[in-house]
Amino acid sequence: MHDGTIKVKGLARVEGEGGLYLKIKGGTVVDLRLEIFEPPRFFEALLRGRSFSEAPDITARICGICPVAYQMSAVHAMEDAFGIEVDGPLRALRRLIYCGEWIASHSLHVVMLHAPDFLGYPDGFKMAKDHPGIVERGWQLKEAGNEIIALLGGRAIHPINVRVGGFYKVPTKRELAPLVERLKWAREAALELVRWTAALPYPEFEQDYEFVSLRHPFEYPFNEGRLVSNRGLTISVRDYENQFVEEQVPHSHAMHSRLIGRGAYLVGPMARYSLNFDRLSPLAQDAARTAGLSPVCRNPFRSIVVRSVEILHACDEALRIIADYEMPEQPAVPVRPRAGMGQGCTEAPRGMLYHRYRLDDEGLIREAKIVPPTSQNQTMIEDDLRRFVQANIGLPKDELGLRCEQTIRNYDPCISCATHFLRLHYDRE
Repeated sequence: MHDGTIKVKGLARVEGEGGLYLKIKGGTVVDLRLEIFEPPRFFEALLRGRSFSEAPDITARICGICPVAYQMSAVHAMEDAFGIEVDGPLRALRRLIYCGEWIASHSLHVVMLHAPDFLGYPDGFKMAKDHPGIVERGWQLKEAGNEIIALLGGRAIHPINVRVGGFYKVPTKRELAPLVERLKWAREAALELVRWTAALPYPEFEQDYEFVSLRHPFEYPFNEGRLVSNRGLTISVRDYENQFVEEQVPHSHAMHSRLIGRGAYLVGPMARYSLNFDRLSPLAQDAARTAGLSPVCRNPFRSIVVRSVEILHACDEALRIIADYEMPEQPAVPVRPRAGMGQGCTEAPRGMLYHRYRLDDEGLIREAKIVPPTSQNQTMIEDDLRRFVQANIGLPKDELGLRCEQTIRNYDPCISCATHFLRLHYDRE
């Protein structure tokens, strides 16, 4: 037992600001709060009164790491409201730009943000002195993803080419061709990354999660599908708010989500993987098995391997899309605004991202609701922390504090989206 207080002035290697309060008394965790104190950013209010056509560009500014996810959920919700279906090459291009975001976001997290925890480094730059090849490969993988986003989106950060109905401009087959060799290299680099992450030291810590993600009839989910769980949930996106609810808690500026009548649930790579292993490319499935993963993963510390598998799948999928691509006649399908309600849910790198909009007959947004993945995972992060701390209650304070940070980084939380993380106040009696 160690009495005293631990303060971590800022949690490194996550996006955003917040705090963790942890109190131990008599060898038991008696209080634990994930305190997100960054002020709310009011994007939902900002959208009211704006045209439907502005939603993809406005919501992209919510996050500089996963802007494509916000754009995709926004356009799907608008198209749902207007009764529009986007298919063929335009649908394929949406999957392709999402591949780019997964590759870029996951590579940054795996190599620069999460791997240092397993090897005892304070950050990726210190790790680079001893593992320069690993870090260089991670950066090059990230750049490969950014190149896809820049080509299809007009720029890599906050892309500007996505619109309701499709794109403002679509690439020719010749313009996509230079990505092929880069992605072939990236696929091999991702395969090596899976092997490397599989050999990292992992704590023995499995949880009985309720996984929730999209599931598509024949694809690993990006943009479309039904919402399913490993405990029997199977609903359309339109039924989301009949099953999920957001609640305010006193210690957080971000809402907490739960399944009505069931409680906390997990979204993100581990949930997607465990619910859709059979939809991964054969190469990704084989790599996962070789890495020691079963079709269901319940150890959150091994999420770094799952993310590496998803990078590999995204490289494979991007190459398939480019090989099959034929330039569409028009960059977007016609859009005719009408009054109504539209909902959209896509799979951001960190998990499912839900948008709902109410529009008037001129296509102006009268109401907006956005539920990001980190917000949905907050309760589960607290549950993981509580169980992990209780199981490791005898660790020295400094080591336990670092392990708490690592537990949080398992989720790659984007706290800015959810509203930011971490001052740690640790009180042991």
